Amino acid sequence: MWGKQDKQDQKIFLGASRTPSNEYQRPEELLLKYGNRHGIVTGATGTGKTVTLQILAESFSNAGVPVFAADIKGDLSGVAAIGEAKDFLVKRAADVKLEPYEFQEFPVIFWDLFGEQGHPIRATVSEMGPLLLSRLMNLTEAQEGVINIAFKLADEEGMLLLDLKDLQAMLADMAERAAEIGARYGNVTRQSVGAIQRSLLILEQQGASNFFGEPALKIADLMRTTPDGRGAINVLAADKLMTNPRLYATFLLWLMSELFEELPEVGDPDRPKLVFFFDEAHLLFNDAPKALVERVEQVVRLIRSKGVGVYFVTQNPLDVPETVLAQLGNRIQHALRAYTPREQKAVKTAADTFRPNPDFDCAAAITQLGTGEALVSTLEEKGIPSMVQRTLIRPPSSRLGPISPEERRKVIADSPVAGQYDQTVDRESAFELLQKRAKEAQEAEAKAREKEDLGEEHGRSRWTLPDFGGGDRDDGYSRPRGRTQSAPRPRTSNRQSVTEAAIKSVVRSVGSSVGRAIVRGVLGSLKKGF
Repeated sequence: MWGKQDKQDQKIFLGASRTPSNEYQRPEELLLKYGNRHGIVTGATGTGKTVTLQILAESFSNAGVPVFAADIKGDLSGVAAIGEAKDFLVKRAADVKLEPYEFQEFPVIFWDLFGEQGHPIRATVSEMGPLLLSRLMNLTEAQEGVINIAFKLADEEGMLLLDLKDLQAMLADMAERAAEIGARYGNVTRQSVGAIQRSLLILEQQGASNFFGEPALKIADLMRTTPDGRGAINVLAADKLMTNPRLYATFLLWLMSELFEELPEVGDPDRPKLVFFFDEAHLLFNDAPKALVERVEQVVRLIRSKGVGVYFVTQNPLDVPETVLAQLGNRIQHALRAYTPREQKAVKTAADTFRPNPDFDCAAAITQLGTGEALVSTLEEKGIPSMVQRTLIRPPSSRLGPISPEERRKVIADSPVAGQYDQTVDRESAFELLQKRAKEAQEAEAKAREKEDLGEEHGRSRWTLPDFGGGDRDDGYSRPRGRTQSAPRPRTSNRQSVTEAAIKSVVRSVGSSVGRAIVRGVLGSLKKGF
């Protein structure tokens, strides 16, 4: 009878812990008021992590708390369908004294970055920001600097960066204006721009063009509740997304950052405003630069005051950095194997994070847990971690396993956000504005060239040729009428003879009019003598 719960309960029933006599007698619960203190669910493949995630999502939903969770294998989709009374589930419910064991379906909204198995999720390039984009494309420090300059220029010039083609157009424009931009913000090389453009092309081929654009996701649509007070369970179809872990990790980081920026401060509410599950959390931290890990740590630490609980689901506790692991107050540890040195270290790390229980060896118990069993420690009153208990996790109330494609389509069609995100909106942004600018520049250049050509024509028309009555020739001379080209007209030379030149020189040198007359008479007779 421990498991009966309604929307007024202040606790989530997780299961029953064993006594030294191996009987399940003590209920293990998670206090809702500490649900925003974050948590972790770990364990090897096949030990029951997904079922634990499912019962946590169900319980938070019934308590009126919206949930967001990634569905890696499709199994979590069963939360949208009513459960079935299978023998092993009924037995589990009896073992943990879950009475009555009631089956139900939950209010689910399916999402998909690629828009195939749920409503599309989109974000604009501006919302993603230069840091996360650089992480997504694994850029060098110099290339990240170019991305930051692109965002700066877009802000200064009033250009929206909404989708990939906006960023691509902005980079191409920067390459053309590299000298001008470099004088203001530092060196922008064509090589760096080209490397970023190639990375954007790879992203586009991996489907990121479906993610970047509008209409962008409204955070409020993830925080819906039903008329009967249950919280919506937002399920992200991530089976295809897992083939691009960098996009998956960056999307989750973007979503957490958006939650942190948009939600108001609420301190410690009676229950979380939203619970966020990071499945396959190791993908978030693999090969992540130090700056990005620090960003995750910062968001996890500060988002608690926004009323958001973050729960990491992963195979190995070593997948989560120690700085982040220290922020997680609620812990559920399923079985781990200890065959390799790294696995043995993981077992020791997991055991050391629990408050010890004198009734059993925690490290030994981790390797001996059966399917559906876990070591559980949650925050008790005043936020003190409870003593670790070996716990049998309660069975889910919804379907265990995936729903059919037909059932999924029906849920999507009946969704409260149906039609809001299905059609892409492409409004005027950097791509269109830069195209318009280039077109105007081309038109202005064409007009200037036309004006220049007209000026040359007018200039040539002022140099007219005399009309001597002959046909026009290209060499500037005219032929006399009646003559043929084989008999050219004799031309009179315009050149002065040596004697004429000497006479003019002497005449100019004589100052008086009388002198000029005498000289003209003398020299004129000389001219006749020649």
